[in-house]
Amino acid sequence: MGKQSKETESPVSDPTKFSILNLIDLSNSNINQSVNLLKQACLDSGFFYVVNHGISEEFMDEVFEQSKRFFTLPLKEKMKILRNEKHRGYTPVLDELLDPENQLHGDYKEGYYIGVEVDEDDPESNKPFYGPNKWPAPDILPGWRETMEKFHREALEVGKAVGKIIALALDLDADFFDKPEMLGESIATLRLLHYGGQVSDPLKGLFGAGAHTDYGLITLLATDHVSGLQICKDRDAKPQKWEDVAPLKGAFVVNLGDMLERWSNGVFKSTLHRVLGNGQERYSIAYFLEPSHDCLVECLPTCKSDTNPPKYPPILCRDYLSQRYNDTHADLKIYKKQQS
Repeated sequence: MGKQSKETESPVSDPTKFSILNLIDLSNSNINQSVNLLKQACLDSGFFYVVNHGISEEFMDEVFEQSKRFFTLPLKEKMKILRNEKHRGYTPVLDELLDPENQLHGDYKEGYYIGVEVDEDDPESNKPFYGPNKWPAPDILPGWRETMEKFHREALEVGKAVGKIIALALDLDADFFDKPEMLGESIATLRLLHYGGQVSDPLKGLFGAGAHTDYGLITLLATDHVSGLQICKDRDAKPQKWEDVAPLKGAFVVNLGDMLERWSNGVFKSTLHRVLGNGQERYSIAYFLEPSHDCLVECLPTCKSDTNPPKYPPILCRDYLSQRYNDTHADLKIYKKQQS
């Protein structure tokens, strides 16, 4: 993933350095235009906006409202649904450490993971990222589960629509990522996020979310009106140059993950990003889209040649994801010790 260089910039974002991102309109009938815009974005920053994606603004507002309702519960109530070994449930503040080389301790954010719902009697639930979700009690948050399950389903369709454009941008068939071994049996994980209003200071190693790349195919991110997301187009630059990503109401900010970088042989980059807190509370909703557990991620035929051989060895999706999650999350045993 490359080493992170020590930070030298001010802890407060400079509003003049907002990154200019391409905007992909999923209702655009000119698919070639969308493919060209996406390809340009993937070669430049690995980030772009998606609009007219089919999820209504009213429903997005409802999802954010339900997310706030959960995070305003007392900590004792939230800890009753602490994440399990399959990464379902609540993740407390400081639970995740994304950039250990530059962070004093974990991220100043709390989260909630919701994956693909598979009954524990189903043999599929033996897979690392499948199984039953953990849910708040219906009497405490009525309608909460139904809202999140509906959003999970709708976001998957948005992700598949983006996947078609990515496939065309890589000179593949439009349905390349829609096969059963890809997104037909995907590991799709919804994560609600809440940043509590701390002020980040890179010089002191304090971050809302430390610098990292995402692990899978793509990530869809919905945000509130508070800025904080930053991207670094060249992770190897010294010093690293960080640009703010402006919130855009009703849009998803989409970024590419590590698996797409591996598939494309490094043509499309999985871009380093982080979150800096500016003293304001911030809510966001991330939807991580990865292929099936047994998908072998290896260089695409359109991305290699005799003079450009594969840069990465093939790897199973389940193995790569398991390793990355284990590397970045606290050992669950520490919470058992705290509760005993």
